[in-house]
Amino acid sequence: MRIEYHRTLIADGVRNEAFRRALEAVIVPGVTTVADIGAGTGILGLIASRLGAREVYLYETAEVAGVAAEVLRVNRARNCHLVPCHSTEMVDPPRVDVVVTETLGNYALEEDILETVRDARARHLKPEGTIVPRRLTQFVAPVVSSRFHDELSAWDRTGLGLDLSPARVMSFNNIYVRSFGRCDLLAEPGDVVAWDDIDLARDNRGGRRGEARWRIARHTVVYGFAIWWTAELAPGILLSTAPEAPRTHWEQLYLPVPAPTAVAPGETLALSLRTRSSREAGTHVAWTSTHLDAAGGRRSRQALDLDKGFLP
Repeated sequence: MRIEYHRTLIADGVRNEAFRRALEAVIVPGVTTVADIGAGTGILGLIASRLGAREVYLYETAEVAGVAAEVLRVNRARNCHLVPCHSTEMVDPPRVDVVVTETLGNYALEEDILETVRDARARHLKPEGTIVPRRLTQFVAPVVSSRFHDELSAWDRTGLGLDLSPARVMSFNNIYVRSFGRCDLLAEPGDVVAWDDIDLARDNRGGRRGEARWRIARHTVVYGFAIWWTAELAPGILLSTAPEAPRTHWEQLYLPVPAPTAVAPGETLALSLRTRSSREAGTHVAWTSTHLDAAGGRRSRQALDLDKGFLP
């Protein structure tokens, strides 16, 4: 059982308080029914219960469901009903007023939130019901600090006279969980770009595609890209993994490029992103960085794709 992982969730006060505020905004005491999908140890379901939800259904398929059962028992949460299965497997689930799901990862979609919410809207939620979170926006910015690139370039510095370039290629064709400061990123106004915006009140494809472009104002070396997300849990209540946001257990992701890109003033850097997520196949990401001169001609192109077994 990954109890240590669940401890990090419980210790994340920023996360917990944001979801508490969102649930408080949508629960009418004594009236609202709630489904907590991916309940873990049951904290969000218990919060909903304490806020006055009439009935709470908690769906959890992992071993931690046994812990959740004990947590509900010792908290005497008699209006909380644990269902030890994945919500998509539940036959004829009770319809509720609110579905809450914290199935978010460092990459926003890696825990299959789109599939979960799509099924929840179709089978668990009443026609005028509410989803928490209600919207996800994914952001990207170029990385201009060399420290992340230097870390991955350790293969070049063995001092043994050996060619380890195949292993180096594998390192750069990967994605890394890292924490960035604003000083690590391109810092001109508008340099943070929203490359994907998802309204969870609608059906959404598991495959996502986005573009970003930066017109460079001064000489810059770009070593890759950082991505993060912001979730709108309820109107005006946000939870973000941005570098400047209050710290959570989530971090940003680093998408490296093998060769640093030196970009001159007036030139353009473009990024295309393609991702695909599903319960069956996991998460796959591809990214292509293109360097254009001032006239729009292509100077270089670097394409990375996790589907290629970490070898481009």
